[in-house]
Amino acid sequence: MDASTHTNSQTFIGKEARFGARNYAPVAVVVDHAKDCLVWDVEGREYIDMMSAYSAVSHGHLHPRLVAAAERQLRKVAVTSRAYYGTTLGPFLEKLCQLTGMPRALPMNTGAEAAETAIKCARRWGWKAKGIEDGRQEILVARGNFHGRTSTIISFSSEADYRAGFGPLATGFGHFDFGDMESVKAAAGPNTCAVFVEPIQGEAGVIVPPAGFFKELREWCTANNVLLIIDEVQAGLGRTGKWFAFEHEGIRPDGLVLGKALGGGLLPVSAFLAREDVMEVFSPGSHGSTFGGNALAAAVALEGLKVLEEEGLVARSAQMGEYLIAQLRDVQRASRGLIRDVRGRGLWVGVDVEPSLATARELVERLANAGVLSKETHETVIRFAPPLTITRELIDKAVAALRKVVVQKAAELGLPEHRTDTAQASA
Repeated sequence: MDASTHTNSQTFIGKEARFGARNYAPVAVVVDHAKDCLVWDVEGREYIDMMSAYSAVSHGHLHPRLVAAAERQLRKVAVTSRAYYGTTLGPFLEKLCQLTGMPRALPMNTGAEAAETAIKCARRWGWKAKGIEDGRQEILVARGNFHGRTSTIISFSSEADYRAGFGPLATGFGHFDFGDMESVKAAAGPNTCAVFVEPIQGEAGVIVPPAGFFKELREWCTANNVLLIIDEVQAGLGRTGKWFAFEHEGIRPDGLVLGKALGGGLLPVSAFLAREDVMEVFSPGSHGSTFGGNALAAAVALEGLKVLEEEGLVARSAQMGEYLIAQLRDVQRASRGLIRDVRGRGLWVGVDVEPSLATARELVERLANAGVLSKETHETVIRFAPPLTITRELIDKAVAALRKVVVQKAAELGLPEHRTDTAQASA
């Protein structure tokens, strides 16, 4: 950032650095306010939001209908706990079940909580429905997975940094290679009760599985009486150009985890949904959350679902996503090998940087200086996941900024203009 912007920004950055735990490494932009796809920092500088809080702000920042729904509910009641019935939870769950095709939903707050709910459900189902000895149930998960950061979830992460020093780790998980059915079959055993998987691996770098994998996985799970539970915390609710990413292969899971965009960018809302016989393993006292399904969250989430539906944001994601990917592949072709791949679906795209030439973090910081907000993952991939309300004009501006950053970096490295690679040739 320019030296003239440091004083005010550094005040806030300094306070977080001084008093906050050092478990994040944010890009040095101090957000003051936002509207739809635009963000302004404390100095008044404007940015295009190409991250939308990891898909939590899919509706755009402070969507007026969602703000109005929150304000209406705040004048009535916000939190009572699930000790009583309310007027907003039932309608929200009804709408959510209609859209997903699932008969029952269990509301929680964060995506990680919903993932934990799915794990508990799968284990109890394995015990009750399959007769697996309690304590021996096994859930298959993909290498490179990311489902949250709770102690149970990091126990089955394949990332050493997520696990180191947090033992003793939970057991009961087997690993397979994402997109590889033979690996799934090899990992399975008599105590396998579920496969828990993302439809696209986000934190791993927006990894899209090979065509047909989920259809084959669905068939295998059905044939072997194994639950297929799909985590669509990031992928769901229109992000990939369909309501849910599993629809790209015409399948239906036995359990579904949702979050992020479910809260409309205003507050944390998540849910675990499942077929009737799976969800009935829960009984009063077996699971719950003080804030899960609170009146305010349910009111906002219901309005958020209506906005996605009535404003055609799912179809818009497909249309704008196709355009974004095409534009980013043009940048790749001009990158002189600095960008080795562009992959994604809908408005969820990973730009894979050649690690021998630059880090994704360096390019993300340069993009921020150019007025575009994004975020790296694993130092090799820049993630682009703008609000579903993004316009072609804003996409053009963001991509133009990336092109300038990439071309400048390639020139600094002295890369020849004719440089290419296999990914570029096939793009």
